[in-house]
Amino acid sequence: MKALIAGAGRLGTQIAQVLAAARNDVTLIDVDDGRIAELKGHLAVRLIAGDACDPTLLEHANALTADLVIAATGNDEDNLVISLLAKRQFAVPRVAARVNDADNSWLFDGRWGVDTAVPVATPLISLIEEATGATDTVALLRLSKAGVDVIETAITPQSRAAGRTLAEITLPAGTVIATVIRDGQPNVPTPEMRLQPGDELLVVSHAATGQEIHAAFQ
Repeated sequence: MKALIAGAGRLGTQIAQVLAAARNDVTLIDVDDGRIAELKGHLAVRLIAGDACDPTLLEHANALTADLVIAATGNDEDNLVISLLAKRQFAVPRVAARVNDADNSWLFDGRWGVDTAVPVATPLISLIEEATGATDTVALLRLSKAGVDVIETAITPQSRAAGRTLAEITLPAGTVIATVIRDGQPNVPTPEMRLQPGDELLVVSHAATGQEIHAAFQ
């Protein structure tokens, strides 16, 4: 699946990381050049600096061949414009948009090209499930053909994994850590990485349940 994500804040980068971990072709756009520079080397996705409200930039980002566009900026007006352009000008099959202000929820519908409106408080996993939908291009969080789940867990001061390295964590069979998100930045996991309170982990497994993953870290 080819996915285009507008907005490289914490939410946008997390979505990009999960989609990339599921072997999708991902492009991440942000208007902040500095933010794009920060992410280089941290994400296995195509990074583009620019305004996703600009049709020319969207075309450069291959919106014409995208299967999914996610407007995940912190500005509702921008998300609506991006969604409308994606659907009307580039005929993107599926468009999801983040709703930052609940008072604007009524705007996020088909009139603005939005297939799925996702409130800002929606958990990451649920957001991606809703964004990708029940299409046969990808069942991202439950890859039915491969039987793979992507599970999110967070490290708190009370977690037994806090202060331990990844090498010291015993994972269930058939389970790997896809990324460790720290201070909003995705990081490639290494055996010597020491987990800290506030870290969020995206774990990929074809056998373990959410409860088993939770038990390994909490």
